[in-house]
Amino acid sequence: MPVSHQNALREDGKSNLNVGGTSNNNDMSDGMASGTTSAALVYKLCSHIIGLSSDVLTPSYQLALRTLSCISTAAIESDEFEVSEKIKKRLVKEKKEEDAVRFAELHQKLKGSIVLKNRWAVLCFLYNLTGLSNKYQTKNGPHGFCFAKFTMTSPLRNVGFTNTSKSYSNQQSRAVSTGKSLCTRTGSEKMVFTSLPSSYQLTHSGGSVDQGHGNLTDSGNGSVCSNSSSSRVAHMAALFSDREKLEGILVPVTTKKVISSQVQKQGSRTSNELGVPLLPESILLREVLFAFQGIDGKFIKMQPGKDKFHIDSKAGICGQVRRQLLRLTELGWMYNKVDKFCESQSYNKTLGLVGQSFVAALQEELSEYYRLLAVLESQLHNDVSTEGTYVSTRSGSLTLHQLVVWTLDPFVRMKQLAALIDSCHGQKGGALASTLYSYLHHADPSIHGLVRHVLSVVVQPIYKMLSHWIFSGELEDMYHEFFVAVNPSVPNTSLWHEKYSLRKTMVPSFLSLSQAKKVLCTGKAINFLRMVCHDHTSVRPRDEQTVRADASTESLFNQDQDSDFQRLLEAIYKETSCHVLKSMFAHYKFTDHLLAMRRYLLLGQGDFIRHLMDLLHEELPKSANMLYLHNLSGILESAIRATNAQFDSPDILQRLDVRLLEASVGDSGWDVFSLDYHVDGPIGTVFTPQCMNAYLRLFNALWRSKRMEYILSGMWQAQMTYSRLLRTLPGVLPILHYCHFILSEMVHFVQQVQYYITFEVMECSWAELQQKVVSADDLDQLIAAHEAFLDCIITRALLDEQSKDVMTQLCAIYDLISKFQDIQTEFWQQGLDEIAANKALESQVNAKTEMGKWGVTEAELEVRRQKQLEFKKKTVPTTKAQLCVLASSYQDMVQKFLLMIADHTDPNLRFLSFRLDFNEHYKSRNSRLQTSFTYQHRRRYVK
Repeated sequence: MPVSHQNALREDGKSNLNVGGTSNNNDMSDGMASGTTSAALVYKLCSHIIGLSSDVLTPSYQLALRTLSCISTAAIESDEFEVSEKIKKRLVKEKKEEDAVRFAELHQKLKGSIVLKNRWAVLCFLYNLTGLSNKYQTKNGPHGFCFAKFTMTSPLRNVGFTNTSKSYSNQQSRAVSTGKSLCTRTGSEKMVFTSLPSSYQLTHSGGSVDQGHGNLTDSGNGSVCSNSSSSRVAHMAALFSDREKLEGILVPVTTKKVISSQVQKQGSRTSNELGVPLLPESILLREVLFAFQGIDGKFIKMQPGKDKFHIDSKAGICGQVRRQLLRLTELGWMYNKVDKFCESQSYNKTLGLVGQSFVAALQEELSEYYRLLAVLESQLHNDVSTEGTYVSTRSGSLTLHQLVVWTLDPFVRMKQLAALIDSCHGQKGGALASTLYSYLHHADPSIHGLVRHVLSVVVQPIYKMLSHWIFSGELEDMYHEFFVAVNPSVPNTSLWHEKYSLRKTMVPSFLSLSQAKKVLCTGKAINFLRMVCHDHTSVRPRDEQTVRADASTESLFNQDQDSDFQRLLEAIYKETSCHVLKSMFAHYKFTDHLLAMRRYLLLGQGDFIRHLMDLLHEELPKSANMLYLHNLSGILESAIRATNAQFDSPDILQRLDVRLLEASVGDSGWDVFSLDYHVDGPIGTVFTPQCMNAYLRLFNALWRSKRMEYILSGMWQAQMTYSRLLRTLPGVLPILHYCHFILSEMVHFVQQVQYYITFEVMECSWAELQQKVVSADDLDQLIAAHEAFLDCIITRALLDEQSKDVMTQLCAIYDLISKFQDIQTEFWQQGLDEIAANKALESQVNAKTEMGKWGVTEAELEVRRQKQLEFKKKTVPTTKAQLCVLASSYQDMVQKFLLMIADHTDPNLRFLSFRLDFNEHYKSRNSRLQTSFTYQHRRRYVK
């Protein structure tokens, strides 16, 4: 505040000025003209504006000083644009558009001036000096007119004064002699001001509160000050004072409230209207700093049960400042949330390393927040010094507006941390990293940098576990956070398939599924070489040091811009995978074992399979309970030694063995016989028990189909042999022709099915498998190629669930072929017996004739005639009837089979129906086959 002009005159040895009188006006005018203090400058300003004599100047001068002397802790509008807009809106509201335009032009010129540094204070000063309306101005007082003239009728609060009375002069004289001014408001509180010029100070004993406008007036209708607007003017006026010469403004800190009965009845009004003093800004700043730390202050406290800060309604805080304080306390609420989360998770033993890293990153951000609080505390401590009941503030001190600006960035960061806590609550490991990574793609650089820093700290444990896994095969995951899981109870024989697996929920979103599988495969390969292959050779890429030096933690989640991690992973993955494949092909002869499976279990070695069937022809027709493994093993050894199988590797031949399946009632040796191939060690990783079961199913199906081919081949040979012998028997020629016709149909059917399975299924799938084996990059791809080979064969060989009905129908056809063999064999045997009887009778006749006896008696001839008649009348018709029934059943089953495969989803199997009915023989017998063979009219066969 400006120093008293009267005090300046005392220092010059001049007499005191009686403010209330008029005798010393000339001296005061001279003193003001020659003074260099702020009070003198104010006097010059008033004299320049009014342009009248010193007698008229005194009331206006007192008005200016009183306006500048009114102190309040209300917030000052420090926004120049906002103040200028208020002035222009007020002028437009009063229909003075030309003045508003003129004001805007002058304000624009004022912005270009380098002399004034606090333009907003000047605008606010003028805004608070304008009169609201003429009815609030004193008719005899010239100052209202003069100030209105100066400000071009700009907005001004009602600050009117009457002519100075005698009592007022006496009170002012006593105030000058004591050097202190008391401003007393009835029913309110007493405020004491010091360091004010004695000539500016005022004491009113009979003042009252103007309830209409909140102005403090004396008993003589003199307005002292406005508690809101003029106090801001007073503070702004201090900015124009000589700050190097002044010690500062003294603001009242503590007062004693004396509430009158009249004020108590007005509880609904604001603190300013009730007479409650506005709290100093320094106290509010201290309360806000407490809230920033989550500590309850005197007026701002955390409301119990509602998790929010609450400002005491009895505190002297205006509405605008109250909203500003609540906005600031939101930062403290978010700090409380982050701090409580860190404290609660610090003692959580199940949180894991990734969760602990997240808490550490949050605590690191809180440390930066604590530094900010320390700076604010230091600033407040330096700006505010307590002297009894007064608080001294200096220029450039911390204000609420500055605090809002300073906490903008911390507010955004703390808000983002609170959002991260809400999203990451209850998560751990890779899932936690994935959630944080989802916040990384943000357009705000500050938020992006914050999340990037937190994510870099969180990813460090994952990167460390990943590095240990791909370089040494060691898995250090105590809290099950890594996306690679291990089952210690699994033996090494199932290491590749069951011991290690992928936790898809823990795969970070910045890693693709293919990358995660490569990581899993790399670590598995290292452990596979050590524990299964017993190969302890160190597997390291040639440029390991280079790629490891280039890769970093951030390269793990910043792969769009940094490919160092991808290069590192590809290098170690290729090196370990190549080492495993080299060991499988070179040391463990995987290709030879795969070829042995094709030759023996899939019946690819034709000479061996044919000779084995010849040797087993006498053994397998027996009942399944009558078979012995040692006998069958001996037959197998004989078949190996007699064929090209003897030239295979001894290791392969030692693994080939005989296996008998579980027998059911009525099963023969053909139903339970099977070949087996023993696998162990590293090749057992590819030829798993599931794969060996698939090979067993395929062998049984192929073995049965091969047996049908073997049966039909034997039947054709028998027909070619016996047809000539049985021609002489009566009624046999039609049966021989019918048997030949049925046999031809069956041979065609079995040959087409064999061709389909052998060439379209086996050979095509085998060619694809060989290509995939050669191009495999790792053991997983090799295993996948082999499994795909088996799945394709099983599906196309009608062994899957979808083709179960078709396979059942095919087995029924095979049963008819076996039954046909039995019928034909029985008939041939009866015919041969008849021919043998005829030949025996003829031999007997010839022998007796040579002896001179009758060749045959009548009784013997009658017996022979009866047997011939029985063969002709009974055996031939019975056999013919059986063949007719069998042929009819065979026709129906084949037609049904054709309908099934014609409607099958596999196009290759549908093409089989074309070859089976190449001459449309079955199509002509069944009308449903006429539409089932076309794609447009293909219908599903209804059983």
